[in-house]
Amino acid sequence: MSFVAGLVVGLIVGLALIVAFVRSENARSKHRSDLATTIAAFARMTVEDSRKLFSPEYYPTWVVFSQRQKLTWLNVQLEKIWPYVNEAASELIKANVEPILEQYRPVILASLSFSKFTLGTVAPQFTGVSIIEDGSEGITMELDMQWDGNPSIILDIKTYLGVALPVQVKNIGFTGVFRLIFRPLVDEFPCFGAVCFSLRHKKNLDFTLKVIGGDISTIPGLSDAIESTIRDAVEDSITWPVRKVIPILPGDYSDLELKPVGILEVKLVQAKELSNKDIIGKSDPYAVLYVRPLRDRMKKSRTINNELNPVWNEHFEFVIEDASTQHLVVRIYDDEGIQASELIGCAQVQLSELQPGKVKDVWLKLVKDLEIQRDNKNRGQVHLELLYCPNGMENGFTNPFAQKFSMTSLEKVLKSGAEGTELVENGGEGRRREVIVRGVLSVTVISAEDLPAADLMGKADPFVVITMKKTGSKNKTRVVNDSLSPVWNQTFDFVVEDGLHDMLILELFDHDTFGKDYMGRCILTLTRVLLEGEYKDGFPLDGAKSGTLNLHLKWTPQPIYRDT
Repeated sequence: MSFVAGLVVGLIVGLALIVAFVRSENARSKHRSDLATTIAAFARMTVEDSRKLFSPEYYPTWVVFSQRQKLTWLNVQLEKIWPYVNEAASELIKANVEPILEQYRPVILASLSFSKFTLGTVAPQFTGVSIIEDGSEGITMELDMQWDGNPSIILDIKTYLGVALPVQVKNIGFTGVFRLIFRPLVDEFPCFGAVCFSLRHKKNLDFTLKVIGGDISTIPGLSDAIESTIRDAVEDSITWPVRKVIPILPGDYSDLELKPVGILEVKLVQAKELSNKDIIGKSDPYAVLYVRPLRDRMKKSRTINNELNPVWNEHFEFVIEDASTQHLVVRIYDDEGIQASELIGCAQVQLSELQPGKVKDVWLKLVKDLEIQRDNKNRGQVHLELLYCPNGMENGFTNPFAQKFSMTSLEKVLKSGAEGTELVENGGEGRRREVIVRGVLSVTVISAEDLPAADLMGKADPFVVITMKKTGSKNKTRVVNDSLSPVWNQTFDFVVEDGLHDMLILELFDHDTFGKDYMGRCILTLTRVLLEGEYKDGFPLDGAKSGTLNLHLKWTPQPIYRDT
């Protein structure tokens, strides 16, 4: 009996142990599965998800929600090896920069070279690093750097008068962002084929010039000329999108080198309400436009004298190397004759904001400084038409004038083909056949709204004068009496000889018994109607407190050809 009892107890205990073991294993398995799920969820967490877990006061000390990380460890190591870096880098920089200095040498100098170049004993400090996610097959890093160095740099300058001047570059202060690109990634150590470096953004560059044993001011303009040369050399030699490619492993890295990726077409239309820089009369404005601030790539408009609302209607073309980071800068100056021009204001447009192949019409507010955007003073506005054309864009745009042609810019309508050129039988080799955009522009002045009162009774007797700028041909609507919301619905046709370079000017006047009073104007290029063929829109009146002019424009093309 005891044997049976023992057997039963043993079976029960054994079964209990088995059940306990199975349940334990199931619990451990579930725990491991839950833990794996949690870890996978953490792996997918973003910075915003992390911020939701804790309020800022409960952030652990090791949590840093910053894309840009500090580099104290790198600065410590750089200080240790700086004497060796200085020796190697000084000779390399001298060899690379000297030809660029010669290229930008001012005309008043016979030669410009280094007689001494060392970076000094103070190492630069890297204040932050970030990884750029650009979707490329490589790694892009950007490093913030600042340097208040004590270099020993002496320029050997010779003038055409036979005077030799050793000029020392002192008190250098530099702050900027360097970009490093490791591409392509490979299986072979060190895991990338080449490295590119570039100055992504130059925030500040200060230095002083001193003639050893003399005063640089004894030669008028010399200090400014040398300073401008040094700054131009920095801009041209290493500022992004310029980049230096250093091969690490054997291979073809030509795809990493700087090359054009497209063309930016810019039409400088007009400016309005410019601040006056002259005590007597009005400013004489002109514009300087550039994508890269290099002498041979900066464009200058003509000067319009004694005018705060200038109309230029000028076209410029710029080569683009990186549409994602480059921008167009416009600077408006007052021409002071033989004296230095005075800046009225400046503005910029990021090329990344432009849709390739589509014209963008913009009014930009002018500011004093592009780095410091907070500017409450009204310096005026500038009006631009912009068109970015990437290389390889298929046949550009549909030309409204003829199906077999393609419009590739605001200003040019070329024959289909890579170069847009053709051999003309009677004209000889190399002559180009251009399309002259000729046609009839129909302008329907529909109505106006919200016009300001122009007489004592709180009304106006408005009419519109329509003018083609190049030909000077004019028409005018009838007068609508006692109305601030007149309706005309009158159509006028103009024969246009060069639609891409003409402008339409509509001026609104109040009719009086003894004359007329100016109420405002609209200035339009023909770009939109050439591309769309026909459109209706309302346009605000410039020079008026309020008011909109409603128009219907239609283009009837008559293309002709001219050999050039």
